[in-house]
Amino acid sequence: MSWTYATLLALLTVLFALSWSPEASSAAVPGSTGSTKDPQGPLKRVFMKQADASNFFRRRSRRGVKSQDELDAEQRQILAADERKREFHEEKRNEFESYAEEEHDEQNERSRESTEQWREFHYDGMHPAYEYNRHST
Repeated sequence: MSWTYATLLALLTVLFALSWSPEASSAAVPGSTGSTKDPQGPLKRVFMKQADASNFFRRRSRRGVKSQDELDAEQRQILAADERKREFHEEKRNEFESYAEEEHDEQNERSRESTEQWREFHYDGMHPAYEYNRHST
């Protein structure tokens, strides 16, 4: 029976240690007494106040007009990206066209072989073969 007391004492010690750790308060579900306007602990590092956030966006919108060099550099990047896209799509189109052409050629070959086999199988020997008959008319 002493092992049950030892286990109970160990569990109570772990529970007590967990309840006093700082992570326990941040992981706990906030009660109705806690204020959501002023976050504490890890939340304070993640979120900023509404006034600070609006000032951040206001400062970003007040940025001066870009210089011509900046505009030219951006335009060169856009043109280079467009050229890469155009080359990529052209390469894909060429690959597909060659694939379609090969597929068409293979289909024609299979069709020709199939027709040839059908003619050989159904040839009764009474009439001349199709190849000879085709040129004589």
